[in-house]
Amino acid sequence: MRKRVTHLEPGMTVGLLGGSFDPPHQGHVHITLEALKRFNLDRVWWLVSPGNPLKERGPAAIARRMQAAEEIMQHPRVTISDFEARAVTRYTAETVLRLKASYPGVRFVWLMGADNLAQFHHWKDWRLIMDTVPVGVLARPGDRIAARTAKAADVYRDYQIKGRHSQILATTPAPAWCFANVPMSSLSSTQIRAAGKWDVPGKE
Repeated sequence: MRKRVTHLEPGMTVGLLGGSFDPPHQGHVHITLEALKRFNLDRVWWLVSPGNPLKERGPAAIARRMQAAEEIMQHPRVTISDFEARAVTRYTAETVLRLKASYPGVRFVWLMGADNLAQFHHWKDWRLIMDTVPVGVLARPGDRIAARTAKAADVYRDYQIKGRHSQILATTPAPAWCFANVPMSSLSSTQIRAAGKWDVPGKE
């Protein structure tokens, strides 16, 4: 397993892609590479969560998911991180606040698929997230209209950066968000599990 690069310098722009990664797949890789380019990011961190509070079924052991993520995401500017497990944060808002305290001066951007924006208002302290870090939204199949009409999009409509100006998102003070249309992948972890391609021999 390659070394996890966690050193960050003030002024760096760092995208945060959170999730259970149960399992990680090429769709995650695809939106990561697009985010690096579209939002002019220095780095992206995959934040592999201990578990998703919105899901009843627990994920595979975090060590297994971390290893699978390391194997599939081979890029010098992408770090696979277990920050949430080490910081003992349960919700995204907590994680964002802890990261900003741990790395002062680093410009973090929360990354999500358009499907997540559509139900973002169900996340705990979602307004705190929007008010703390810029948010980069990447298009996924069938979710563009739902995302654009989402409650979060409506509440923060005055803070939206047009897609053609996406490269200024990371250096724009929060609240700020941008919807980037990108070549899309229809892969999902749910489909992979349903197809029996991700055995879960045991949970943590």
